[in-house]
Amino acid sequence: MRPSASDLPPTEPDLRRNAGPKRLRAARSLLPMLAFAAFSGAALGCPGGETADETTADVVTVGAIFDLTGPTADVGVDYAAGVRGFADWTNSRGGIGGDGTEGSGVRIDLLFQDYGYQVARAEQLYSQFVGEGAVVFMGWGTGDTEALATRVRDDEIPFSSASLSHRLGDPSEAPYNFLLAASYSDQFRIALDWIARNHDEGAPAVALLHNASPFGLSPARQGGEEFAESRGIELSLHPMPRGAVDFTSELIRARQAGAEYVIFQNTSDPAARAMRNARSLGFEATFICLNWCANRQFVDLAGEAAEGVMGAMPFPPPNADVPGTRVIKGYLAARGDDVEERTNAFTQGWWTFAVFAEAMERVLASGEELVGENIRRALEGITDFDMGGVAMPVTFTPTDHRGAKGLRIYRVEQGAWSPMTDFLEADATPDSEAEAGGEVR
Repeated sequence: MRPSASDLPPTEPDLRRNAGPKRLRAARSLLPMLAFAAFSGAALGCPGGETADETTADVVTVGAIFDLTGPTADVGVDYAAGVRGFADWTNSRGGIGGDGTEGSGVRIDLLFQDYGYQVARAEQLYSQFVGEGAVVFMGWGTGDTEALATRVRDDEIPFSSASLSHRLGDPSEAPYNFLLAASYSDQFRIALDWIARNHDEGAPAVALLHNASPFGLSPARQGGEEFAESRGIELSLHPMPRGAVDFTSELIRARQAGAEYVIFQNTSDPAARAMRNARSLGFEATFICLNWCANRQFVDLAGEAAEGVMGAMPFPPPNADVPGTRVIKGYLAARGDDVEERTNAFTQGWWTFAVFAEAMERVLASGEELVGENIRRALEGITDFDMGGVAMPVTFTPTDHRGAKGLRIYRVEQGAWSPMTDFLEADATPDSEAEAGGEVR
């Protein structure tokens, strides 16, 4: 069963299932629609509880799984809200290719459920939603996305998830998977590169404290270890057990390894606990969060211990002032939602879906059938797609599905994330077996 309204933020709509056929129609570009709303501050009327008519033909079915109750729900709830918010916003404007009037575009019917970060449950829900007509899929975790990659290829279902595992951007391994932001490996390499450039003397020692999962190991095992070696960095890995409430022993081991820098590849809650532990130990190091702990929850949970922590952040929080966040702020304001309560996970979910919607709109505009193969080709034709300044422009090609390769580094100052840099990219990419999609052990 799909979640009830009480399972999700109350401002989100209930988007019902609809496996009806899709009708082709000429469509306008989605980006001008987003940009117009962002710049003009136009009223974004988003009727709550609006639902798709199951007998209507002008519908495209999209499947999604979210972690709303599992071990990564601390960031999963806001990502889910961003995905659902974009679908709601698009439908309120007539649907994909719509002109702002009811029935003018192809409505999105989003099928979704909480899968609790369980790979078997993800596989079951994927089969269910594809069986109900989903032609595109929004996933979540690294383990389940990698487990589904072969089926996604066989079913020809364009797939993007919150996972930024480097190997998922390699079309030779995962031809229907797409990464919208810098991969975990690229995030890690940018952080390592910053360390190498700013370290005073000698070989910098870096400890990666990571979630004990494929997600946690991904940045090191998919090119990061080779990159560290190429920069003369001494790297040690320290798993953070799931469900642990204290990481003192892991931090002591990192300090014994000589770590002067600690990079967290984990979600907000465990990283914040570790940060409080580190301050209690008097562990003097430079601490850096990658994507899933560089957010408001981390600061809220860590409190004063967060001060000075750096963050490799592909997407900014919604309260940042760029066109790609103004449209989000307008949407949230129209619904009476407080933008200060949202995080960059919301921005990531919104714009991940927006790029896929852009591809679907291009298929419709070309008069082709809205099926997976055509959507994949449309995605591979996207070049320098501007997401309103929220992230680096996205380019996909038939040989590279890693859409953006850079990010900004932020730092916590007086309880808030402040940008330290403009967009950065890793200087060099080791041409190694791991770079091509090494196994996560």
